[in-house]
Amino acid sequence: MDFIRYLHYLRIERNFSVHTLRAYANDIATFCDFIEHGVAALHRKSDDIRPPASLSVLQRADRNTVRAFLAHIQTSGATARTAARKLAALRSVYLYYQKTGQITTNPTEGLRSPKRAQNLPEVLSIPEITALLESVDTATALGSRDRAVLEVLYSCGLRAAELAGLTFADIFWHDETMRIFGKRKKERLVPVGGPALRALKSYLGRRGELCSQAQPIVFVNHRGGALTTRSIQRIVEAHVQKSLPERVGVSPHTLRHSFATHMLNAGADLRVVQEILGHESLSSTQIYTHVSIDRLKEVYRNAHPHA
Repeated sequence: MDFIRYLHYLRIERNFSVHTLRAYANDIATFCDFIEHGVAALHRKSDDIRPPASLSVLQRADRNTVRAFLAHIQTSGATARTAARKLAALRSVYLYYQKTGQITTNPTEGLRSPKRAQNLPEVLSIPEITALLESVDTATALGSRDRAVLEVLYSCGLRAAELAGLTFADIFWHDETMRIFGKRKKERLVPVGGPALRALKSYLGRRGELCSQAQPIVFVNHRGGALTTRSIQRIVEAHVQKSLPERVGVSPHTLRHSFATHMLNAGADLRVVQEILGHESLSSTQIYTHVSIDRLKEVYRNAHPHA
């Protein structure tokens, strides 16, 4: 019952998504299983029934238990990112029990997260973006929709889920902005560029061929239902395959990465880009500061007195 209250706290007070709740619940249950059964807990089959997490089991762990758990996780082939998420879940549950007075010591206190390899995001160049956008045949309603999808993703740096959830009430035509609900339903306003607005208006002029006016979601499929994130992924993949066949692994997030990189390369302030992307931490945005050597040389020549 205590653990159910903890999950309820994450959902209601911390506004965690259902996906994150499942991940945290599974991570904490795996740790409890590890406390009781050791390394065997990490090698269960997917159809094995894992004992549920409980406070009484969590109370038996100390810092060495947590360290051993994380070490075995990584030696079992998990990435540092996965191990870091599991530690975050354990920190969260122990901190909750500590704050509610159910435990006095927190075995995760002072433990550092496993260092993650910082892989630079894949980006498209500006000519590649132009080729991608201009390759879309807008002679049909679906073609107009696809062009608007690509334009808005790149213009605003949106996540696929954010685009999928966009409603008419979220578009402010008069000041060329959109209201976006990001992770944990955090709200932000983002500017929309002229080409994206024109593509959006063109699509909306033909949207009636796909669905009724009563549908509040902006982007719909051929049956009139809301586009899913997977559908948006397929739209991006299809047009990349046609216009940039040598490019593999391009996703909606690649357009987001490209937006951020191009903004920073053009001299945009890091904190402005952070706000538009909806990053809670500036460190998440700093990964995009891998500006081109040409841009670095240009800034150097313009700024250094003896360049």
